[in-house]
Amino acid sequence: MIKIALFGSTGSIGTQVLNVVNRYPNLYKIISLTANDNAKELEKQINIYKPRVAVITNPEKVNQIKEVGDTTLYFGQNSLEHALLEDADIVFVALSGFVGYKIVYSALSMNKRVALANKESLVSGGELITKIGKGELIPVDSEHSAIWQCLNFNRDKEFKHLLLTASGGAFRAMTKQEIAEMPASKALNHPNWKMGKKITVDCATMMNKGLEVIEAKWLFNTSLDKIKVVVHPQSIIHSMVAFKDGVTMAQLSYPTMEIPIQLALTYPNRLETGTADYDFYGKSLTFEELDTVKFPCFKLALDSAKAGGNMPCAMNGANEQAVKMYLEGKIKFYDISNAIDHVLQKTIKISQLSTQVLLETDLKSRALVKEFFGDI
Repeated sequence: MIKIALFGSTGSIGTQVLNVVNRYPNLYKIISLTANDNAKELEKQINIYKPRVAVITNPEKVNQIKEVGDTTLYFGQNSLEHALLEDADIVFVALSGFVGYKIVYSALSMNKRVALANKESLVSGGELITKIGKGELIPVDSEHSAIWQCLNFNRDKEFKHLLLTASGGAFRAMTKQEIAEMPASKALNHPNWKMGKKITVDCATMMNKGLEVIEAKWLFNTSLDKIKVVVHPQSIIHSMVAFKDGVTMAQLSYPTMEIPIQLALTYPNRLETGTADYDFYGKSLTFEELDTVKFPCFKLALDSAKAGGNMPCAMNGANEQAVKMYLEGKIKFYDISNAIDHVLQKTIKISQLSTQVLLETDLKSRALVKEFFGDI
């Protein structure tokens, strides 16, 4: 029985992890669960999966959880590490945002296998995480899982370059003038994927692809110039790997996270997911160049990665804060990129990284975004 510590159990990724557990109850056991706000859903999960530990990080929601049985319930922003149990075989990090960094760092330091569905941890702290030299990182994002599969599950395998595919998000076919007035409710209408709100907005701004480029750099130990991006609106090819002999390998499937999520748990084995084989007949697959004029967040992400040090962390924190304000209806679409640009200009680069430097950079970048917009 494989024991899973699941961080972010009530979100889109987390609930699909639980689908896999339901599909193969004789293989997997949930030993800890965490959520941020969704107390009622967490309570349901506690009563179904009966973990030893559960965490609700928003302390204002803890009173909504009434029935926990023999589960020990922790609450508060500093409670997440209580769910990082010593006997966990897989630590599945499905949290959104920089908050996942400390969990990933701690789990790897404990020599755990980490199923990573939290790109922000590598974006902000990839240099520190990859220096740990312990544990195992398993990519969960569909793009990085696709590359991992094309490399035959060997993240150290030689390649010529990587090609990350992008759907283009909700606003791909619009003009810049049209996009400028689009509210968050429209950004959340992703044409192919059903995901959490933050990542869906990141897809609309193309920031998500910038974050994925940085994540790929650390996951596959490569340079930025060996990572390319192509817009593929159908989201059937999840990414590709080019080799020096002129061959390019691609991983294809219908756009569902069930496949990479389950593979992160069953690796090196492939088990039935219930997903249909892709039907090629009568279909067309198309590819476009990414428009950095319409989607400046992509370039800002890459600029921060090229600068290095704590700059990607500053970029990430600024993006998280600006997206939050966009979702709240406080700012407009291009205010997100304007705020990130402002933060990068105001941030003093620190090359000698530590966890403390990252924590301080993250907090400062969020404060700079709030300062940029003033009292709104």
